[in-house]
Amino acid sequence: MRSRPTSRLRPVAATAVALISLAAAAPAHAAEGTAPPARSSGIFLTVTGQDNAWVRGVLLDCVTRQPGHHPHAAKACAAIDKARGDFDALPAKSGICTKQYAPVTVSATGVHRGKPVSWNKTYGNACEMGYAMGAVFRF
Repeated sequence: MRSRPTSRLRPVAATAVALISLAAAAPAHAAEGTAPPARSSGIFLTVTGQDNAWVRGVLLDCVTRQPGHHPHAAKACAAIDKARGDFDALPAKSGICTKQYAPVTVSATGVHRGKPVSWNKTYGNACEMGYAMGAVFRF
């Protein structure tokens, strides 16, 4: 008797349900005849696990400082401002991580202080990403 790989499918199923929910909400909004307001600021940050097994994301708005879901928004905004919006120039900290290979990919897409942002990078594991990115991707 073969066992089913349900534990591997759960994250995929959860992501699919979330995407279907968003798709279902879009036509309802369009039916009202009004388009959602365009965002003039904000960066959508994501962290994705190996083989897209899991995804976390949050919107960070450093200009309007609207309440968001980033737990370290002030520190993250300060780091991005110090790097002048260049995610490759974020201040990294040194530390010791295991050599376990469990890659995570981080990405930033949106607008920061009027400048478009489109950036991504893959790290060997979450520990390496944490030291390199600091508070920005700590959510």
